[in-house]
This record gives sequence, C-alpha cells and structure tokens, in this order.
Amino acid sequence: MNWLDLYEQARASDEAAAGYYNRNVAVRTSEGVVNVRIPLEAADSMDVRLWTEQDVLGCIRPYVSRAPELRHASWDPRFQVHHFIDGRVLDSFSPRGSAVPSHVIGDVVAVMDQLVRIPQEKAPRLPADWPDSGDVGGFGRRLAKLTQQVYDAHREACADIFEDFGIPAEPLAVLEPLWDGLTSRPFAVLHSDLHRKNMIVSGGLTWFLDWELALWGDPLYELGVHFHKMDYPADQRSEVLRRWREGLPEASTTGPPADLDLYLAHERVKSAIVDTVRYSKQLVGADRFMRDYLTDRLARKLNAARPMWGAAPDMTRGRVAQTLAPWVERQSWTP
Repeated sequence: MNWLDLYEQARASDEAAAGYYNRNVAVRTSEGVVNVRIPLEAADSMDVRLWTEQDVLGCIRPYVSRAPELRHASWDPRFQVHHFIDGRVLDSFSPRGSAVPSHVIGDVVAVMDQLVRIPQEKAPRLPADWPDSGDVGGFGRRLAKLTQQVYDAHREACADIFEDFGIPAEPLAVLEPLWDGLTSRPFAVLHSDLHRKNMIVSGGLTWFLDWELALWGDPLYELGVHFHKMDYPADQRSEVLRRWREGLPEASTTGPPADLDLYLAHERVKSAIVDTVRYSKQLVGADRFMRDYLTDRLARKLNAARPMWGAAPDMTRGRVAQTLAPWVERQSWTP
C-alpha cells in the first residue's frame, strides 16, 4: 500500500470528519476502506499531551478490545492510517444529555476496566517530572496548570470577554487547596476523552476513537471527564457509577464522592475557559442557527462554572452574544 498516495488522496478530499485536533478521511483501497488521520496545523492546544497517539495505540492493542488498529504512522508529513470502523457515531443519534443504548454503558465500563489493567511497564515512557503513581494531588495540579496556561495564553486577546463573563485571572485558585485531600489511587492508562463523538456503535458494540489525549493518571479522572462530557440523564449516570465501582479493581475506585466532585469542578472551569476561546472563533462567519447554538451552549458552560467564583449562574444566550459581538466583528474584518 502506498501510504503517501493515501495521504494525498485524503488531503484532496472534501469529505472529512474534523474535530479540534485532527481531520479524518475515509479512503477506499484495494484492501478495503481505511481512515487517514491528519493533524490540523492551526489547532490551539487546550489539553495535556503526554504521548503520541501511535504509541498509545500500540500500547493498548493487547488489552483494549475495540480501538482502531494502527496501520501506518508518518512524521513527515504527519499523518496516521487506521483501520476503518463502519458504524454510527453515538452523538449522531444520542446527543449530549440524552440516554444512550444500554450496551454503551457496559462497553464504557469495560474499556475503563481494560485500561486500568495495563501494567505501567507496558505504557509509553513518561516524562521525568510526571507525578508518581498514587500522587493524585500532583496529577490534579498538573491538569490545573495546563488549564491556567490556556487562560494565560489568551488573556490579552480575550481580556474583555473573560472579565464580562466573570472568569477571574486565577480561575482555579479556589480548587488549589483541595488537591491534597484526594484519596490515593494507583495510576493507569486513561483515554481522557470518552465522549459521544469519540464512540462508534456498530453491530451492537461500541468502538472507542481518538486516543491522542491519553494520560497516565488517576482512574477517577477518567470517570469525571466522561461524566462531564456525556451529561447523562441522572439514572444512567448512577448506573455507570455503580457498574464502575463494581467492575474495576477496588484500589482504582476507592475514595469519597468529593474526589469525583473535584475533578468535575475542574472540568467545568476548564470548559468555561476553553470553550470561550473556541466558540468565539467558531462564531466568525457562522450562520444564525450556529450562532444561537454556540452562544446558548457557552452560556450553559459558564453557568456551570460561575458559582465556584462566587457569581450567580445568570448568563444568557443574549448576554453571551452581546459580549462576543465586538470580538467577532473585529475578527471578521479584513483591510
């Protein structure tokens, strides 16, 4: 198979699925359909990056039953080729906030269980300064540090927006004293981005995509970021939590509800910052429907975070739109 030809076909294609970091193109070959995955060069980095995705896929392959198979990886030009998973993206028929098919819950808990059973020596190499296994406070502070860096990187460009939205200069300061109170749990490989757009349902089974944000860390963080991004109905959230506690090793699930609440609080603050930046850029050139969708969604994310800063959750779609309008107008103007 000529990998470079596949890359050029994918680059030329106008049929692609794109997230915040990669463009994915299905390309037909003599050996079947493959997925060509090309990084978006101008993407803002908003998440902790620990390993390359190809290293993660190689690590998890003997342990995780339903993840893409890596067929090829290239550094110059940068792209990967994965085997193509034919199915429906969960978000396309079960959007955020709605109930998921019952088997998805079991599949999610199963992949979390498979990940915590990967021995550390089989995981890719860690940086010398990465927190030791069990140092969940150090891990939490590592997450918080990146979130603060995202804020700082956009502080000047978004100063008026952050101020009007009530996002303080040190948005995570209120959480800082709480990290040391977390229960120690042995670290594991984490997907760290298990949400509806990263799941494909095929033949009654769930496949898990997009492993570029995988981390070595607290298994409870996996559950926290999953709950934050899935927004399950209450009964399904409780079922996931119950099956997670019953299905994973006890050492991975120990700790009080406050531990999970702290990770959820971090994710709410992170979303308020990251999505203020992302959505303000997406509003440039957006039609009326998309503007309303993005501003309404951002208002909800801000309202989830504002009580932690002592502010009322009173942001509305109209207020968000009014705040962002001058910024969007400046970005839309070309001399």
